[in-house]
Amino acid sequence: MYTDLLIKIKNAQQVGRKSLKTRFSKIDKTILEILSRHGFVGSVEVKGRPSKRFIFVELRAKRSIEGCKFLSKPSIKTFSGYREIRKVKGGYGCLVLSTSKGVMDGSVARKEKVGGQALFEVW
Repeated sequence: MYTDLLIKIKNAQQVGRKSLKTRFSKIDKTILEILSRHGFVGSVEVKGRPSKRFIFVELRAKRSIEGCKFLSKPSIKTFSGYREIRKVKGGYGCLVLSTSKGVMDGSVARKEKVGGQALFEVW
């Protein structure tokens, strides 16, 4: 689940690790690619055969994850339209949404005029 992934990344960056290995899932891979685009993590590689895949994340990046806020939980799901999407921490952070066109960050969703379930904010 993406909540566990974010906490693993945050803790590993605070300790000073250079890489991280985690189990593969499609949503985790997509989220890591978004975080890589925004500079929170380095390169992302998927290794292993299909039954036992792992994601290797390089943590040396421009900036580290200082905090994250989970907006949707299994008990409470938060949805927002594209007009309600705002910048996180004055443009320093990143909002990740699950839309009908897949998982994407807030700026891309605003450009494509697509709303969806707000998953989390990272800064």
